[in-house]
Amino acid sequence: MILVPLPAVVAILLGFLLCLVATRRERRFRAISVFLAVSIALMIVVSLRWSFDAPIFRFLQPVIAALLPPTAWLCFSGLRGGRRRPVWPHFLPVALVFFLSLLWPRFPTPIDALLAGLFLGYGCALIWRGMGSEEGFAAARLGEPVRPGRVAILVGILLLLSGTVDLAIAFDVGLSRGAHIGLIVSLGNMLTLPLIAGAALVVARSLPETEDPPQEEAETTPDMRDVPTADDAHVLTEVHRILRERHLYRDPDLTLERLARRVGIPARHISQAINRKLGRNVSQEINQWRIREAQTLLEQTDRAVTAIMFDCGFQTKSNFNTTFRRLTGLSPSDWRRRATNDLSAGASSDPETP
Repeated sequence: MILVPLPAVVAILLGFLLCLVATRRERRFRAISVFLAVSIALMIVVSLRWSFDAPIFRFLQPVIAALLPPTAWLCFSGLRGGRRRPVWPHFLPVALVFFLSLLWPRFPTPIDALLAGLFLGYGCALIWRGMGSEEGFAAARLGEPVRPGRVAILVGILLLLSGTVDLAIAFDVGLSRGAHIGLIVSLGNMLTLPLIAGAALVVARSLPETEDPPQEEAETTPDMRDVPTADDAHVLTEVHRILRERHLYRDPDLTLERLARRVGIPARHISQAINRKLGRNVSQEINQWRIREAQTLLEQTDRAVTAIMFDCGFQTKSNFNTTFRRLTGLSPSDWRRRATNDLSAGASSDPETP
């Protein structure tokens, strides 16, 4: 009977996920594809190292592990919006780990402690970002069932756990000369990598499928950096006017960044105004507009519920049904049935005309 190491099993499962993502061939899945590829490489190297213990695998493992925090961070970088920042600074620690690994046979260095600091640093950064305001995820699609901030916090916690694993490895090397490193590495990576990959995939799905509007369209709006801070009532009035006139809520790829560009008011002002005046976030407000239109279409047309769902800007039936029931207390079908019954009762109660 062939025994397959558990890290290899995790690599196979992540490989299936990578194949599913790669078949989409969409720009928004590039970052998660890179993260999955790095995770698979790490699992394969871990499996080979503890099966054969060749020097090349001992060299590759910390280098590939150092790639995980920056690639996990880059899965969230597209959600910030605005001008894209260079990614090369995130890989400077990887180059340092590579250099230290080359020197390890002659000059042992605390690589595990460095990896722990890398994981802990990125983990804290993701948690901090997830706890921030909504405009920190201005390029995420509005109305999604899972908020990107919560996913960022989850991934940050998982990176902290991975950093704890690296600290445990460092202590094991000092106390027992690395007698338990294999078990620590295998268990730590198998528990955290699939969860991080799943969370990053959720984030990738929250990115718009379509590209940003052409540059000439953005130039028709004023430079938002020069717009003074307006009062909340004015901001809310302008946002509602644009939503009502242009029906932007019907766009399934609508983001806070795109909404701000259309209104001509900074995303931060829009987010704060809606939160202070209405007591909800921008994503919840957009869903309010979508559900109101769905109610009207259900009452006044005989179109299929699925068609109405797409017309109003929703992409999945589960999200549509959940949001509709949360805001109205009924499912879409029950809402249409009740509206039909009310109409029939009203017609039967009208006096007959001669």
